[in-house]
Amino acid sequence: MDRLKGRPADQYDATLQTLGFCIERRPSSVPFAGVGVFVTTGFVPKGTTVALYPGTIYQAHEPIFFQSIRNPFVFRCIDGVLIDGNNKGISKTVYKSCSGRDQIGPFRLSDISWLTANPNNPLAVGQYVNNCTNERSANVCYQEYDVPDAFPLELRQYLPNVNYSHDAQRPLRCVVLVSLRDIREGEELFSNYYTIVH
Repeated sequence: MDRLKGRPADQYDATLQTLGFCIERRPSSVPFAGVGVFVTTGFVPKGTTVALYPGTIYQAHEPIFFQSIRNPFVFRCIDGVLIDGNNKGISKTVYKSCSGRDQIGPFRLSDISWLTANPNNPLAVGQYVNNCTNERSANVCYQEYDVPDAFPLELRQYLPNVNYSHDAQRPLRCVVLVSLRDIREGEELFSNYYTIVH
């Protein structure tokens, strides 16, 4: 295990070799903001996918009342689709249940490791990106993406999203965070909670 990153050193090395950067959750540089996401190693060029917003996908008509109580991790897409990115409590239970339901033979259709401290997909920490401030401008933005039906079944196990309804009549929604400018090692990621690119 890599003592600084809390995940196996080979996973850290593979991420750095493949993407050219690594990110991790740490206490935010913004007072009282809780946890943030930082570029810990490498360099992120402008226009790069930096993180994914994980969670259970709810269509506009689906129930999310109990999951939303005191939950700061519910992301609302332009079309009213909601993503519950909370990795605790009832939200965690719902995600695990839906993920277990949607397994096809040996293939999982979603990644549940983002619910732990050490996700298999190191980008599945987008729900911890804090809102920009007057002193710290946004360096990432949200981009909605519907996963095409042709997406390889064996790769879906790395997507940290699952539909609440098994019979959803639309593709799986993912939200990726894309860099608005070059981001250097040591910088915290900040978004504008009110800006979504569709």
